[in-house]
Amino acid sequence: MAGNSEDEIISDDVKFGFQRPEMYELKLAGTATVYDRHVFLCYKSHEVWPSHLESSDSDPLPKLFAATLKARRDDIKLKTILTICEVREDIGLSDGDVLIFPDMIKYRNLKESDVDAFVEDVLVSGKPWTSGPQETISGSYVFVCSHNNRDRRCGVCGPILIEEFSKAIESKDLTNEVHVAACSHVGGHKYAGNVIIYSTDKEGKVAGHWYGYVTPDEVPILLDEHIGEGKILERLWRGQMGLHTEITNKVNELSVLSGTTVDKKGNAPVETASQGCCQGAAGFSCCRDANAEGKEVEKGQGRLPSCFRKWDQPEVYTAIGVVGAVAVVAVAYGFYKKSR
Repeated sequence: MAGNSEDEIISDDVKFGFQRPEMYELKLAGTATVYDRHVFLCYKSHEVWPSHLESSDSDPLPKLFAATLKARRDDIKLKTILTICEVREDIGLSDGDVLIFPDMIKYRNLKESDVDAFVEDVLVSGKPWTSGPQETISGSYVFVCSHNNRDRRCGVCGPILIEEFSKAIESKDLTNEVHVAACSHVGGHKYAGNVIIYSTDKEGKVAGHWYGYVTPDEVPILLDEHIGEGKILERLWRGQMGLHTEITNKVNELSVLSGTTVDKKGNAPVETASQGCCQGAAGFSCCRDANAEGKEVEKGQGRLPSCFRKWDQPEVYTAIGVVGAVAVVAVAYGFYKKSR
């Protein structure tokens, strides 16, 4: 946003950035894409990427790579997604380089004429590429969606987060351990800032974690706690590579058991036709006891009202929503802990 006036920058932040009204409105757990392997193609700068980069006639390499993956989809055993990342010579990413997670490998200088053979060798057959050496990469990789021409929200939030990550990485002397780069659309621009972190845990396993609604305030926390200690920032966690389906199934089970549903905007739950709120959410019941209606329980010198007897209906729904959200995150985080 260089060259913009201060008023324009403030306006962008209010409309599309971290101050936009929709921030924190939606639940995040279970919103990550379903996949088992992530391929990144390094290509130009995020500032010049068109809206639909993988189908742009002006960008033949990513277009051909995406089309070939789609054509060979049934031959590829692992569910593989392709994302474009920017060229960053300072962290060793050049035009045409390919990064593959969780394998933690890199191939250099892929050209259009190489795509068919590369997909066949590496992604279909699971073998090293016959036309180029395989390099092992180490450390942690942080990808921040900054695809401005696809969605202005990521276009505003992404570059700010990259700058904050770069500053924090340098100040914490992590330059050789943590690498950050802009990436193209990963799904869920409404959750901007969107961050994906690939890092190795204490057991040597590589995990890919997705975060949404990330602001500059969370950057040092993600570096210190997620990358440094292996802790998940639960309130911003969207999901993990390879776990999405399991999480979604558990979330759906919770919704059925609790007798509540959540609308598409993430608003307070409402009762389903088959069950009332007496089923409770995560062991929480909002029902009144018919026999205890109007009764009060003495405790010391105070008197406690019956369960929610004086609560308004919106307050009850809000309580259910809070407990349900906690349950969803707990289930998702439980899967993460088991996978480590």
